[in-house]
Amino acid sequence: MRAVTVSQLNSLIKRILQTDPLLTNLTVRGELSNLKYHSNGHVYFTLKDSNSRINCFLPADVATRLRYELIDEMEVILAGYISVYEKGGSYSLNVRDVSVEGEGNLAVAFRLLKEKLEAEGLFDTSRKKSLPAFPHKLAIVTSPTGAAITDMLRILCQRTQMTDIRFFPCLVQGNEAAADICQTLDLINCEYPDTEVILLGRGGGSLEDLWAFNEEAVARAIARSNIPIISAVGHEQDFTISDLAADLRAATPTHAAELAVPDQAILRLRVQEQGQLIEQRVRQQLRHNRLRLDRLNVDNLLSRLTAYLRDRQERNEQLYWQMNRQMIRLLSEKVQRLHEAALKLAAADPTRVLKRGYAEVRDKEGNPLTTVEASQPGDLLTLILLDGKINCYVQEIWRTSHGKENTADI
Repeated sequence: MRAVTVSQLNSLIKRILQTDPLLTNLTVRGELSNLKYHSNGHVYFTLKDSNSRINCFLPADVATRLRYELIDEMEVILAGYISVYEKGGSYSLNVRDVSVEGEGNLAVAFRLLKEKLEAEGLFDTSRKKSLPAFPHKLAIVTSPTGAAITDMLRILCQRTQMTDIRFFPCLVQGNEAAADICQTLDLINCEYPDTEVILLGRGGGSLEDLWAFNEEAVARAIARSNIPIISAVGHEQDFTISDLAADLRAATPTHAAELAVPDQAILRLRVQEQGQLIEQRVRQQLRHNRLRLDRLNVDNLLSRLTAYLRDRQERNEQLYWQMNRQMIRLLSEKVQRLHEAALKLAAADPTRVLKRGYAEVRDKEGNPLTTVEASQPGDLLTLILLDGKINCYVQEIWRTSHGKENTADI
């Protein structure tokens, strides 16, 4: 028999394996181990049971379609085919699909993500933000065509007319929904920071339909929101990762609207009830005070009031006499100052000089004449005496100089 080369042998084995119908389309159950993620996206690992193991290869295009992260010791069922690596002389199971033993893929993805985010503390109650009792600005994030927006708007309008409602339409189903939800939540926080609460949700559907609200990116967008978020996804029996990350979970979109704003009709009724209760308590207190007043010693009260009034009367009389003495002193001072002013005024009275035989001389314009230099012979002069006036003409002018009298020529 002619000898073959190693390459020929490996090539023969590969052709045999690739033509065997059982080995080209098989499913294998086992436990994952030695997981290695390559930079190009491919995943290499070992599938084992209690007695044996086989190397496995998961292509990048298959790995990116997985809803969950593979971890060591995970029980899985792999669908694929046997392939031979000719240069190394080794064979492996090339994987076309991965499912988890006993669970659906989406259920596994939900469980694994929930455990991961819970370990990070993303669901801790200490992270939850409290909702305002009377929000003035509210945002709704949901599909514009679904029943959720209609139900939420109907309930909100029935319960309050004091809240400004802003609607932000976005995708809630499909491969692009998660990114659209994250972008919308970030937009509200960035450009509408005065928003006080966000309603995020959609109507019911299958687990696949609701899956956008189970994406890790959506959970983290909810967690980093500065605005409180109420998650309302599906029906009461539906539960999503978004519900766990949100500040409050509502069973349905309608329930979310009820949780977000108070019912004004109920508030009015409570205000009326509180008003009646306050009025009743005030009346009770007044009756109680009247009874206490009736039990007081009236005579003692009158005695104390009389003593108080007597004390005030004595004090008033003291003040009266103090003010009286002060006024008398002030009046005496004013009278004395008035008398002194009268004496000064009398001393300056020009009539006193006239009584002694003097006269006041004025020229024809009525100006006082104090010197002979201001007159000439023939000037008309007026002499003002105590009891009247005398008009006269100047005939002679006498001047005095150094105590001597001189006669002027006329």
